[in-house]
Amino acid sequence: MPATVVVGGFYGDEGKGKILSYLSVVDDVDLGVRGGVGPNAGHTVVFKGKEFKLRQIPSAFVNERTLLLIGPGVLINPEVLFNEIQITGTENRIYVDKNCGIIERRHIELDSSDSHLKGTVGTTGTGTGPANAERVLRKLKIARDVPDLQKYLGDVPEMVNEAVDSGKKVLIEGTQGTFLSLWHTDYYPFCTSKDTTASAICSDVGLGPKKVDDILVIFKSYVTRVGGGPLENEYSEDEARRLGMLEIATVTGRKRRSAPFNFKLAKRAVMLNSATQVAITKLDVLFPEASGAKRYEDLPRGARDFIDKVEDELKVPVTLVGTGKDIMEIVDMRKDKL
Repeated sequence: MPATVVVGGFYGDEGKGKILSYLSVVDDVDLGVRGGVGPNAGHTVVFKGKEFKLRQIPSAFVNERTLLLIGPGVLINPEVLFNEIQITGTENRIYVDKNCGIIERRHIELDSSDSHLKGTVGTTGTGTGPANAERVLRKLKIARDVPDLQKYLGDVPEMVNEAVDSGKKVLIEGTQGTFLSLWHTDYYPFCTSKDTTASAICSDVGLGPKKVDDILVIFKSYVTRVGGGPLENEYSEDEARRLGMLEIATVTGRKRRSAPFNFKLAKRAVMLNSATQVAITKLDVLFPEASGAKRYEDLPRGARDFIDKVEDELKVPVTLVGTGKDIMEIVDMRKDKL
């Protein structure tokens, strides 16, 4: 590793939770650090037959020795955080930066009732947009002001930088996707309330770009998005259902819209994030016969051709391929491609 940033390449829902969890176990990471917006983004982790849907805790929690950190650029909903700490049993190894912004009930109420945010943009209603707006105005409450958070507070940038400088393995977790960025979408205002690219994720956790070794951009084998905004070559709901691509969003419970893999968007995501490697998830949906495969040689010809095309078009190696729900159902081509 030792410092790897993981971000989504499309509109979120790319399977970052699965890839991050896998890396935390297989590469035995020391620190799992979450950047991104806040509890508006959910990561699903299926491990040892149990499913976790997380909105605050880093996906690296599955490795019981990994220290879990939430960077100062991330918004915190204390109620969500405390619930996830209990669910994951991570009370003794989770730290929240003292400068994290705090989402309060009034932010959620505004996000859920505002005609523009809820009606036009189609936000998640989790309060992140109004909270970030208040942060810009320098009015938002931050973590150091919340008594119940005191025992979890830490200086996350200092902890991350010390770990990198001492050669420890650090996995930095982005949320949502490149084209939900407030800056890097062609479909404003159908986006989130801040930047979501690798540069922003580094800023969120307080790590300078010269200390990053790898940037892994994750793409699903097809494109999905939740909420408003255009989606090129969008499937009808019936067609998406027939293709096995009709999904339910982790946070909102809304149906995800779907479309074929978009090479134009993928190339731009590689450019915007300075990707050094790429992961492809849900290959088993596009190629059902690839389900559960854990070796490159066991993938059907069509699936291998698809991976080759991705590499040829993006000019970046595909290193990890997801073939099922469990975090260990992965073809690790860092060691397995023939």
